[in-house]
Amino acid sequence: MNERFKKLDELRKNKINPYPYEYERTHTFAEIIDGFEELSRSERRVASCGRILAIRGHGKTVFTTLADETSKLQVYLRQDKLSDKFAVFGLFDIGDIIGVSGSVFKTKTGEITVLVDDFVILAKALKPLPEKWHGLKDVEVRYRKRYLDLISNPEVREIFKKRTKLVSMIRKFFDDNGFIEMETPILQPIYGGGEANPFKTYYNALERDMYLRIADELYLKRLIVGGYEKVYEICRDFRNEGIDRFHNPEFSMIEAYQAYADYNTIMVLVENLIEYLIKRMDNPEKLKFRDKETVFKRPFKRIKYTEALNEKIGTDILTTDESQLDKICSEHGIDHKTLSVGAKIDKLFSELIQRYIIDPTFIVDHPKIISPLAKVHRDDERLVERFELVMFGTELANAFSELNDPVEQRKRFEAQLVQKEEGISEIDEDFLEALEYGMPPTGGLGIGIDRLCMVLFDQPSIRDVILFPQLRKEN
Repeated sequence: MNERFKKLDELRKNKINPYPYEYERTHTFAEIIDGFEELSRSERRVASCGRILAIRGHGKTVFTTLADETSKLQVYLRQDKLSDKFAVFGLFDIGDIIGVSGSVFKTKTGEITVLVDDFVILAKALKPLPEKWHGLKDVEVRYRKRYLDLISNPEVREIFKKRTKLVSMIRKFFDDNGFIEMETPILQPIYGGGEANPFKTYYNALERDMYLRIADELYLKRLIVGGYEKVYEICRDFRNEGIDRFHNPEFSMIEAYQAYADYNTIMVLVENLIEYLIKRMDNPEKLKFRDKETVFKRPFKRIKYTEALNEKIGTDILTTDESQLDKICSEHGIDHKTLSVGAKIDKLFSELIQRYIIDPTFIVDHPKIISPLAKVHRDDERLVERFELVMFGTELANAFSELNDPVEQRKRFEAQLVQKEEGISEIDEDFLEALEYGMPPTGGLGIGIDRLCMVLFDQPSIRDVILFPQLRKEN
């Protein structure tokens, strides 16, 4: 760094601004490479810019590799071409951003190259790039200093470009299917719509505690009450809980609600959505995640939650008391001491069944005790009409035939409050009042965008698809 600061001072002594305001680029590197034949034939001059990744000096000549957002390009500097300015290049380092102009040609090895007749510094890098030839591999540094990760690993830049395109495709799918995108509050006086611990803050102007939302559900349902029939929101949600390979405290969701529909309608919608996304990927025939592979095929498999769990544990989970439930958890090595009854059941299902599901599968008809916002199953009042989409052992979507009976909803909220379940600190009276004005039969859906990206892009951790994941403070 001392040497770089010396070079910075030397540039300024030579009246060279190391941080100019702009650069007029005529071609990106990709455009130079793709248009080489025409550019070389016409001897057209190009001006382009990028970050220095390599410098190879040979006395009075220098070969340099530059990188822009999508491509790399070699440039060639000669003293006889640049005269006195050639010496200025000695003040440049790997990591500096420069602009070059000149004509294009091919070297003896066939590499497309710019013969430079002028160059300019655009940003002097005062710190060297990490592991200059091999890319940045230290996972901790990659997550904490994502900008270095993006510089060093072009494939990471591609992942986040693909993520942006995926979100755009999701938005287009719902728009094309008649849904209207809405915006609901991030700061909420009562958090709800899921089972989670919230982040708490204080609203000075209103002199009251507020919470970062854990879900959009209760506000989007208010819009259904208000007369909209198809609504969705692509949103950031926040849950003050643990961090692991599949969980980040700040995460992206799409929630969608359709009036006059039930969970069967939403299942078809989800199949259509996943098919729509996969067909627009590079390799739509097969999906690979880690060492597992599946062939996408509709209709998705369907597994009944309680039937699958009962078969695994050898008893009826719906008639099992809590002491028996604790014993079953212990037998399967599940730490259950701090879990509610519903959480124990769900943990059993996750560990014994869900983690082994590879092909796209709908898990349907969950126990009522773990689904306070879903309608009672029309054929069995102990169950609710709910499904989860699971693929490669990962839950990607959650959906209900939404509960629209305000009396029943109040009973469920009160039961949660008595049991001190996560996800409810007080009853949302405004939401219940909205239901009392009448909400039509509704199918609701939530999809975790981060996990969907993990599975579709074959990334091992949720942190690999979130640009700036939350991390513990460095020592």
